[in-house]
Amino acid sequence: MTAELPDQARSGFFAYLSAERQLSPHTLNNYRRDLQRLWEYLQSQQIFSFNESPWHEVLPQHIRGFVATAHHQGLGGKSIQRALSATRTFYKYLHREGLATADPAAGIRAPKSPKRLPKTLDPDQLTGLLDKPLGNDPLSCRDHAMVELLYSSGMRLAELVSLDVYDLDFQDASLRVTGKGRKERLLPIGRKAMDALERWLACRDKLARPDEMAVFVSQRGRRISARSVQLRLARWGDYQGSDSRVYPHRLRHSFASDMLASSGDLRAVQELLGHSDIATTQVYTHLDFQHLLDVYDQAHPRAKRQSARKKHKQDSND
Repeated sequence: MTAELPDQARSGFFAYLSAERQLSPHTLNNYRRDLQRLWEYLQSQQIFSFNESPWHEVLPQHIRGFVATAHHQGLGGKSIQRALSATRTFYKYLHREGLATADPAAGIRAPKSPKRLPKTLDPDQLTGLLDKPLGNDPLSCRDHAMVELLYSSGMRLAELVSLDVYDLDFQDASLRVTGKGRKERLLPIGRKAMDALERWLACRDKLARPDEMAVFVSQRGRRISARSVQLRLARWGDYQGSDSRVYPHRLRHSFASDMLASSGDLRAVQELLGHSDIATTQVYTHLDFQHLLDVYDQAHPRAKRQSARKKHKQDSND
């Protein structure tokens, strides 16, 4: 059985991430998993001569070997890049604590992953998901409010789960969310989402415990978990007859794509999504262009003829 990360590094580093960097539990888990993967690789290669403070013994060639092994095992480029980022952050901490003098991951890059466009729901799918008659029981009202709010605001799953009742401002039709890096931002709420929220809050007390401040609660009366939201949305999509899988980030993608297609304002969409880098938001311009290509292929007479020629050529080869 592979040993855990050395306690001196593990406890100190994660205390630093939690207290000083104020990272979310989800991000902390990612750091923990990535560093554990690196530690297991280094242990398997018998790189360390002793285990008290071994991190200064790691060299760039060891990190390159870790990257090559992870890639060979099928780990994607983005996941490897995240592991490298976690390693660099870890070594900054070790340098500060005098446990290492150099960062062996500096300058090492992950293999490139093929770019994948985010998956969205089209307007017909969204209408089928949101506008069908609903039950009046608390769980139905809660699930409908979550779906409406995710699509209306484009918030992340973690932001939805962490919402408290005092974050809602019905007078201004807005809410306050705490995003990555503990950054707060204000988001507008659409009329449909407002109506769904009001219906849910009217029956929330039937589930929520008296001292619970979370907007969305489970059947046990406490703050709903991210996993529960994922499962409920998947079941909601099945119940409503959606022909595409429904999950929180897909509603966020749909929000961003529809907002950008209607407004063309990339900066505004960036602010609403809480992206620190506008390059992250630009993926939705590619998504919109792909939609234009699909429309062109279906509508332009030359495109039709070109497609017909390709089909004729394939049939002839067959």
